[in-house]
Amino acid sequence: MLVGRVCTQPETRHSPAGIPLTRFSLEHVSRRPQAGRAREVRCRVRVLAAGEELRGALQGLQPDTPVRIEGFLAGAGYRASEHSLILNAERIERLA
Repeated sequence: MLVGRVCTQPETRHSPAGIPLTRFSLEHVSRRPQAGRAREVRCRVRVLAAGEELRGALQGLQPDTPVRIEGFLAGAGYRASEHSLILNAERIERLA
């Protein structure tokens, strides 16, 4: 699970099999304990939402919208380097 703000306009394309694939970036900012001290954590993560199940959650999603995303990390593609990851969304919840 990752909480953050949408930071790029979601773009939807379709796979050759007709599956909708929506991609956008999420910016996460938090404070976490590490080695006995508080550390500010900032990162941008690419998100992939595949399939019809998430269509309702994605509708009208705009940059700066706060969201909670549940899913899993995977390689960004077969041509991407081994260090390039993408968050594959299984659930998207808009936060107030």
